[in-house]
Amino acid sequence: MGLDVRLPVGVMFAIMGALLVGYGLFGDQTIYARSLGINVNLWWGGVLLATGLIFLALAARGRAENP
Repeated sequence: MGLDVRLPVGVMFAIMGALLVGYGLFGDQTIYARSLGINVNLWWGGVLLATGLIFLALAARGRAENP
């Protein structure tokens, strides 16, 4: 069929994760006082970025197996 949803989902997760990581690194650090000093944006951005990269790797592997 040729429809592989891993590619657009992986791109979406990777972009959102990169945005959150960037905001967590370069944003205002005083907003994390309410969350006991834990940089929630940085951590969840890393999780989303890793998930997106996994999806992209699986999509690339699936494309290589089915020429």
